Amino acid sequence: MSFGVADFHCDVLSKLLVHPHLTFQKSEPGMLDVTYERLKESGAVLQTFAVYIPEKLNGSIEPILECIDHFYQKVLTCPGMMLIRNQSDLTASLASGKIGALLSLEGVDGLQGSIPILRLLHRLGVRAAGLTWNHANWAADGVMEPRGGGLTAKGKEFVAECDKLGILVDVSHLSERAFWDVADLAERTIIASHSNAKAIFNHPRNLTDDQIKAIIALQGLIGITYVPWFVAEGEQVSVDHVLRHVDHVGGLGGEHHIMLGSDFDGIDKYVNGLTHPGEVYRLREALLKNYTEEQTKRFLSGNALSFLNENLPE
Repeated sequence: MSFGVADFHCDVLSKLLVHPHLTFQKSEPGMLDVTYERLKESGAVLQTFAVYIPEKLNGSIEPILECIDHFYQKVLTCPGMMLIRNQSDLTASLASGKIGALLSLEGVDGLQGSIPILRLLHRLGVRAAGLTWNHANWAADGVMEPRGGGLTAKGKEFVAECDKLGILVDVSHLSERAFWDVADLAERTIIASHSNAKAIFNHPRNLTDDQIKAIIALQGLIGITYVPWFVAEGEQVSVDHVLRHVDHVGGLGGEHHIMLGSDFDGIDKYVNGLTHPGEVYRLREALLKNYTEEQTKRFLSGNALSFLNENLPE
């Protein structure tokens, strides 16, 4: 049985923005977690590339466009990578053995409330969007914003337009109130691209059981993440700790709603033995000790690919 890997969140574009001399094909040690070479090594079938703009550069459209340019110039020029915009692209990438590349936004500060810019970014290939990072912006409050507000009027308009365009709304960084605003508004499904279970480890960025159940009810997906401070307490966070979050989401009825959202290149500390895509085989091996081959395949890529096949534009 093939165990291809689909990962719904990495921040390599942010590093390419800050360090434009870097290449994606094969970078210097210690610089990039996700590279073309490592994706091939891992058996990747799909990688989502988030556009995350560091706070010192945030607030305008230019760095977002620069990140997307790096995506086209450095990622998609690799011979085994293929842009995924619709169901046909996904089918073609899987049939050809190429690695699908999906483009997402992690925070929409730089759009400055402009729906026409959202439509233009959709034409450039954006297929998922998280409204904010941890803070507040024109669209919503993030999970670390003390007031804990929800969506603004413009944020609600943004969600409605995403639904219309076929852009998946990502709730991973939203405040709890904003999460429920999105869940109530969404005409289509939603995702949490890189979040774990708060019942297993009580971190603000993790999801409550009610949030997990809401995503499941909306036929969405939850990307189990390798961010060690979302996984467990202490310095020695292991792959077995990651499995506890898989177990918990599955126990809430989420077996068909689990995917992976590594957050590689967005972290500077790692789960032991899980520091880049080439080491994800350790997670696969741990899953196989606790789950069937069919379940393991679903968690690694099957759920994500089936979901995209149903929810990407035709």
